[in-house]
Amino acid sequence: MNSFSLADGPLVVAYPRRARASEHEVASHDALAARLAALLGGRHVPDYRPSRHRGGPVPYYVPDRCIAGAARATILGIAGIADLYGGVVPHAFVATKSISHGLTLPDAPAPAGWVASLADALGDAVLAGYTAFRPEDALAGGLRLLQRGPVRLKPADATAGRGQEVASDADALRQALERQCARTMGRLGLVIEEDLDEVETCSVGWSKVGKMEIAYVGTQSLTPDNAGCLVYGGSELRVARGGFDALRRLDLADRERRAIDLACQYDAAVSAAYPALIASRRNYDVAFGLGADGRPRAGVLEQSWRAGGASIAELAAMQAFALSSALREVRAATRERYGADEPPPIAQRLVFHGHDAAVGPISKSGGILEAADGGA
Repeated sequence: MNSFSLADGPLVVAYPRRARASEHEVASHDALAARLAALLGGRHVPDYRPSRHRGGPVPYYVPDRCIAGAARATILGIAGIADLYGGVVPHAFVATKSISHGLTLPDAPAPAGWVASLADALGDAVLAGYTAFRPEDALAGGLRLLQRGPVRLKPADATAGRGQEVASDADALRQALERQCARTMGRLGLVIEEDLDEVETCSVGWSKVGKMEIAYVGTQSLTPDNAGCLVYGGSELRVARGGFDALRRLDLADRERRAIDLACQYDAAVSAAYPALIASRRNYDVAFGLGADGRPRAGVLEQSWRAGGASIAELAAMQAFALSSALREVRAATRERYGADEPPPIAQRLVFHGHDAAVGPISKSGGILEAADGGA
């Protein structure tokens, strides 16, 4: 546990961070750490490095990815959810969408620690699909799925919908597989999943920071990036003070309730399969759409146990709850847009606005939309 209690005010650090993180990623990471410091009554330490702070108190971590392995968590001083905003996974692949599906064959290769029984436990919480760690297994699974309609290839390490391809026939599938990185596939896996039409993606999540606990459900939007590809464009969330029971007490639509049920089913199955998982932030993308046969389909697309696209909205909701003990629900949102002509967000919502070396001009913002009683 942290050397400081929350009342003493922990040091809050945006660490670990990828060495090649681009400008908008760094800005987002630092913005989250600063907001968390305010929530915890602590102090944000920019540009934190353990080598510069030897002998000091163990900080509250805001990693930009899941911490892989108990040994790494121990070195950092992370023992539980009170020590970080994010997650600790027993193996790197557990933090990816690879765990959402079973292998193409029972004897297909998988990394050490792979829990084969998870696929059955997930049941109808996910769409039809397979995970493969070799190109030949991906091809076999893809050909099998093509019998029911188009398939979507999803690299395990990609985010915001980037790198995904849809194949409608065997030739297109083979060509798409040739473009995949075999090394990454062997380490983290490749998901081959049924493709849906008329998709709406819901966000369902839970997080706890200090004594503050929230749960939420909302929708995601897509937006064209600077290359014209549709990528994550933001989330609008209905956030409840408390856990999923508090969220279910809100006046929700049937689809929102179904999304919550699927996310909780997924979370329970994964937690049972990988009991070493630690996560103070749990987010699930749940898709609703039509299968190739025209029938409605729904399932969890992937999980996130790290700081993600909806995190600014989550923390804005926590701040609103912290300011008003009577508040039970708020609406919060994040927004990401691309292009040099995008107007800058207002200062209170600004996360990043400018040219990013990796993606070009991008604007990121987030905050409270309205309170349940109609307030701003």
